[in-house]
Amino acid sequence: MSLDLARLRAETPGCAHGIHLNNAGASLMPAPVVEAVKGYLDLEARHGGHGAAEREAPCLARVYDSVARLIGAAPDEIALTESATRAWQMAFYALESRFTPDTRILVSRAEFGAGVAALRQVARRTGVRVAVIPCDGQGRTDPAALASMLGPDVRLIAVTAIPSNGGLVNPVAEIGRIARAHGIPYLLDACQMVGQRPVDVAAIGCDMLAATGRKFLRGPRGTGFLYLRRPLAEELEPAMLDHFGAPLTPDGYAPRTDARRFESYEHDRAARLGLGVAVDYALGLGLPAIAARCTELSRSLRAGIAALPGAQVHDLGPDPASLVTCTLAGWQAPRLRAALKEAGIAAGLSEAAAAPYDAAARGLPPLLRLSPHCYNDADEILATLDVLARLAASGRG
Repeated sequence: MSLDLARLRAETPGCAHGIHLNNAGASLMPAPVVEAVKGYLDLEARHGGHGAAEREAPCLARVYDSVARLIGAAPDEIALTESATRAWQMAFYALESRFTPDTRILVSRAEFGAGVAALRQVARRTGVRVAVIPCDGQGRTDPAALASMLGPDVRLIAVTAIPSNGGLVNPVAEIGRIARAHGIPYLLDACQMVGQRPVDVAAIGCDMLAATGRKFLRGPRGTGFLYLRRPLAEELEPAMLDHFGAPLTPDGYAPRTDARRFESYEHDRAARLGLGVAVDYALGLGLPAIAARCTELSRSLRAGIAALPGAQVHDLGPDPASLVTCTLAGWQAPRLRAALKEAGIAAGLSEAAAAPYDAAARGLPPLLRLSPHCYNDADEILATLDVLARLAASGRG
């Protein structure tokens, strides 16, 4: 299935305002998503927050069906959150009671900074030891090394599917087979994968998955979701509860039996409705077609940058995703990003906090990050390469 680029660009209002290559940070929303959010806010203006929620209750309920279909899950295995970080935290902190000084957590070198902060906090509180899984010769989390590290003291395997600081794609399904074989909970950060490539939680074998709406999924900022494999959703009690996730009983409370025990009553319903539309939009295009287009554009961009004098591409792995990270001799990454912005090109910046274990292991400086999406065209890639070539020729930044 091929994509209709003219239609994609026509349905992406932001395409008229420059070249957007920061989809790993926040994508440009398609018009149907924008219209859904605005329409819901109009309802709130007319009927108030409760009145709008009552009128749109069926549409809001269908968001769970859409997200479940996107990742091959069941609707009752989905909790909607305000971010991937929040989703990851909700799952991780629900496991805290299992961590003690004689237990370990195994993590990928690509872990995001927010997760590293949580790991350090819980390690300080519980004494649990955090060990980084070695990488193979291509920079990916090494399944064989993971298998050699396992023992009865391992309480969690936490892996980032695609890191924030480059195009590496970890072998998440191989890791899942190992985790399942040993009965160890497996938490996957799929923040950069969902919306860019097909995701099937059954094939991956993860028990928990966190994702955001604002990146490649092209949803509103302030949205995300958590997948919890049944029956884990019934086993884990959230670190924080309210009367929505755990309705009160005469003598206490009774957590819901589905993943929504990890939700709270108050949330941005307009944004959630937009998330559902974004998911449906991506499903309508087809994730294989989106993935193929993203791969094509990022491969062209990566090759063009590698050919520039003084440029170095820092991406790892044999099948890199649509996150192209690089440095340019004579230029600091923040200044390089600013120069692209002056030329009408939105780029990202990857600093050590994005993936602190990996940045330390490879001695990485701040990196320029360019992340094309399916609505970008070849002319935009060429225009970006032209600007980078001029900057490289200037030799100073």
